[in-house]
Amino acid sequence: MYWSLGQRAGRAFRSSLWSVPLIAIPFALVATRILHWLDARIEWSFLGFGVSGAQALLQAVSTATLSFMVFTFGSLLIAIQVASGTLTPRIIATTLLQNLVIRYTVGLFMFTWLLAIGVQNRIEQKVYELPLLVAGIFGVLSFAAFFYLIDYASRLLRPITVLSNVGTSGLAVIANVYPQTSQGPAPAADGGHKPGTLARRIAHEGTSGSVLAVNVATLTHAAKAADGLIEFVPQVGDFVAVDEPLFNLYGGAGAIDDDVLREAVTFGSERTMEQDPTFAFRIVIDIALKALSPAINDPTTAVLAIDQLHRMLRSVGTRNLRTDEIEDAAGDLRVIFRTPNWEDFVHLAFSEIRFYGSTNLQIVRRLRAMIENLMQTLPAHRQQELLGQLELLERAVKKAFENPEELALALVGDTQGLGGHAAST
Repeated sequence: MYWSLGQRAGRAFRSSLWSVPLIAIPFALVATRILHWLDARIEWSFLGFGVSGAQALLQAVSTATLSFMVFTFGSLLIAIQVASGTLTPRIIATTLLQNLVIRYTVGLFMFTWLLAIGVQNRIEQKVYELPLLVAGIFGVLSFAAFFYLIDYASRLLRPITVLSNVGTSGLAVIANVYPQTSQGPAPAADGGHKPGTLARRIAHEGTSGSVLAVNVATLTHAAKAADGLIEFVPQVGDFVAVDEPLFNLYGGAGAIDDDVLREAVTFGSERTMEQDPTFAFRIVIDIALKALSPAINDPTTAVLAIDQLHRMLRSVGTRNLRTDEIEDAAGDLRVIFRTPNWEDFVHLAFSEIRFYGSTNLQIVRRLRAMIENLMQTLPAHRQQELLGQLELLERAVKKAFENPEELALALVGDTQGLGGHAAST
């Protein structure tokens, strides 16, 4: 019953930069008390700091860590603006705010700052050396983490790093949504599964938003218990406005409580890659299209994006893109839950980039190399759509290049776009 609430809470924690620093606050307060409690029992004296020296050290640590936090957040705001303008705004949540290095580094700064303040506040006539030592060690660690963060952030927003991270996340989502490998073409629909008469329709309530995740197991169990069929009308990633159809219920499913069904769906203001494999494609394609725009004119970045599309599309092609019909253990149809098929992925991967990049040698040669490689490495039942894309690409190339020499060059595949090894024309 609390699946949707747990999903929203987990998503908020994972996508919020403040979550780890917030947790660091009680840890710092508890650590300060424990260190003073241990110091009173150990009575360890090794550092030899006087009151003024200890206060100066702790003041330096607290000032430095506070400066690190201010600099980090200020730089992050600038990085978000730059990345949104040159790449795509959709990487803010997936690349920056969810990055564990940034979140835990800021958490370390917060912990060290509070620890130094807590230790300093207790120093009046006596120096507590164990808390002072630990605060000094964390101060040194904060300096090291800050220098590492500067280097890490400079590499994090490079196009190749962003694209590679999105591609890796996309592969994980593809494996989660389509866990089984392809065993051949899907059987032709025989028309045996008929939804029957619509018993009831449930509309979306609350706030309009995009479908982020659906608990299919809950829907299947509820439909089986009611001896009916549940049709989830939208698809993960779709925007659903208030009062739009959310569920169509057939047979005994009409008696299922609305709250049970609504609890199986989570919505958000923007798409995520949680159960949406096409969103990873969308992010990579948006970066490629931005690179191909006349304002930026960076086809090499677009080629790097095609590398990741190639990587993800091969994974999709090797998997069983199951039908939209989900059956229970007895073989009875219980849930209709739509997911993208092979044609959807192929059209998404090629259409827009071909349209905007058909006049660029790098793009058309890399697209051709991608198609030819996929035709060689994917099962035979994936070939037809790829052949269609190859024909469309050749038409676009012949229309864009009038000079015979350039046309001959454009009709050759090249995995580097232009400059790599290619077959002779």
